[in-house]
Amino acid sequence: MAAANRTPTPNRPTAVLVDAYSTGNFLPPAFDRLGVDVVHVQSTPEPIAGMLAPDLGAYRSSLVCGDPAATAARLAALDPIAVGAGQEPGVPLADELSERLGLPTNGTALSAARRDKFEMIEALRRAGVRCADQVRAADAADAVAWAERRGAYPVVVKPLASSGTDGVEICADAGQVRDAAEAVLGSRTVYGEPNTAVLVQSYLAGTEYVVDMVCCRGARYTCGIWRSQKRLLGTRNTYDLELLVAPEEDVVADLIAYVGGALDALGIDHGPAHAEVIVTERGPTLIEVGARLAGHLDPGFHDECLGGNQADLTALAYTSPETFLRERAGRRYTRRLAAGVYASPTEQDGVVERIDWTVVKEIENLPGVYGVLLKLREGDRIRPTVDLRTSTMRVYLRAGTEEAMARDYRLVRELKDQVFQVG
Repeated sequence: MAAANRTPTPNRPTAVLVDAYSTGNFLPPAFDRLGVDVVHVQSTPEPIAGMLAPDLGAYRSSLVCGDPAATAARLAALDPIAVGAGQEPGVPLADELSERLGLPTNGTALSAARRDKFEMIEALRRAGVRCADQVRAADAADAVAWAERRGAYPVVVKPLASSGTDGVEICADAGQVRDAAEAVLGSRTVYGEPNTAVLVQSYLAGTEYVVDMVCCRGARYTCGIWRSQKRLLGTRNTYDLELLVAPEEDVVADLIAYVGGALDALGIDHGPAHAEVIVTERGPTLIEVGARLAGHLDPGFHDECLGGNQADLTALAYTSPETFLRERAGRRYTRRLAAGVYASPTEQDGVVERIDWTVVKEIENLPGVYGVLLKLREGDRIRPTVDLRTSTMRVYLRAGTEEAMARDYRLVRELKDQVFQVG
């Protein structure tokens, strides 16, 4: 194992995190607060480019997995209490290592269905859970042929195993399907994996929701439900604002029950889950689900607005399952404040020559703004927004009333394009 910067603490138990990129960085401090050291396992020979890297200084040690059996043997010497995925690419390896070590595990039988979106929906279909029509196509011609045989547009074209609305297009005719499929097949996922096939699905008309849960021995706590407000940019439907739903709204019980059935179908009994669901005329229907933390997670923001956060609850479920089952199982979040997460779009195109920190501070000082995450630095390329990755900022909003939050949301929208000075 390659040593990281953290000195091991005697007599503390150890948990293992696989590919703790991005919001997975919130997991080490969550385990630390519960008195547990963490070891990091990287599933790929090289770090995954384009994702916020793990802070290895937060870990007792780290290693790169070449052979899962050998890695499991090395980890066994640490007598770990849990193995979990920090982000999407680590899900299959976390399943395998936890299974090999005899720890609480989602198992390997359905690992593919937790990463491959075609297999995911087929697992729901086999379990009798409402889902979209779909085809996995090896080339653009097969994608077009399926859409034409189906005879009902629009359809959705997307990669099999990416995220953040990467490569997702809503297509109104055969020509758009062909173009979208060719674009996917000629690219890689956000995790750097080649797209060797493309997914085409029936379009789900309705309101989109995000449902975040933590699972423990098959019991679940609902950390938060967010209503997604999106903007259609050409054939791409990109995130704009996610609004926290009051837990007493009628739709919440339906969403919790539906997502619970989807997680059962996918064998997700342990750890976090982040689901995207459309409530159609027929009822809630899954877009996709990841066995990992939510992408917009900010623990402090979630604690303030929801009375808890997915990272701390994940650590609790792995570290003290009896406590989790007693205090959280079958329950749901509270809504302490009106809350929203804004992904700011742009039409700017060029290189960021300067960030106007006066404008950033003006945004941060708005009473409804909890925090601002800039996604670009000086010298970075800025492009017109086509998906979640090409939004320029993430702004966390909360206020005592919906009206107050909406006012500051409008002010942020007015200021957003003054932040990045482009040449």
